[in-house]
Amino acid sequence: MAEKLHCLKRKALFVINPVAGGKSKAHVPQLIQKCLNKNVLESTIVFTEEAGHANWLAKEAIDTYPVIVAVGGDGTVNEVASAVVGSQSALGILPFGSGNGLSRFLGIPMDTAEAIKSLGNCHIEQIDAGQINGQWFFNMAGMGFDAHISQVFAQQGTRGFITYFKSAVREIINYKSQAYHLNIDGKEYDREAFMLSFANSSQYGNNAHVSPTASVQDGLLDVCVIKPFPLYRFPEMGLRMFTKTADKSKYVEIIKGKHISVFRKASGPVHLDGEPQTLGESAEIKIFPRSLNVVVGHYPAK
Repeated sequence: MAEKLHCLKRKALFVINPVAGGKSKAHVPQLIQKCLNKNVLESTIVFTEEAGHANWLAKEAIDTYPVIVAVGGDGTVNEVASAVVGSQSALGILPFGSGNGLSRFLGIPMDTAEAIKSLGNCHIEQIDAGQINGQWFFNMAGMGFDAHISQVFAQQGTRGFITYFKSAVREIINYKSQAYHLNIDGKEYDREAFMLSFANSSQYGNNAHVSPTASVQDGLLDVCVIKPFPLYRFPEMGLRMFTKTADKSKYVEIIKGKHISVFRKASGPVHLDGEPQTLGESAEIKIFPRSLNVVVGHYPAK
């Protein structure tokens, strides 16, 4: 259910990741001073210094700041949201990443000045959050090809959609699908998959929708099984994601559930909101309904 912050002035902490998305944030403090509705929010600005610092700053702030704003990409949003989830504070987002999947889904403007102005509307929604082996994700987690690409992309010197796309084209030629055993709310499935995504929102980022009917407020995750497909159909698969028709493909199966167990033959990469890491042969994925307060834009996004 949507709600609004009281009109009394509230404190907002802006946690800025200076290196997110390879984009300068030097101008952001001035934009905040210029564009933020000071009758509603009183700003404090801090910069992160290393990986994990955003999470620490947010944890320290949740008892003091009703709004904590992540200024960065999906990884920064994940760090801050992982601290805010389950608290009375609300997450705000100024998107500066390569994909900005959750921000786009929630209708948060990609223009920084407009995103700052939208914070002043104080439109709060409670959204679901997911965990994989006890670690939080809020937009999308996955294993298979997208996790492999996230790992490759993290090692690139440059960021952005073009770099991500080039990495995908280069890697897809030699990538091999894997076998997975799934238990989704007690029902067993055996699938060979090119990619296995656990979608809270509908999209990875850049408006590429893997599960067009996904909702962050339905108490469910969409388990998206991308089956092996001929290489010549790769452009079609990409086009379907950008036209919100991926679920109509015979190579895509979507199963909704609350508690998912995944077993594979070997450990390998996974990603949580685009941030790669290595997990073992098994994973437990759960949904926590309406556990995160978020300041949204025009939601649901058109």
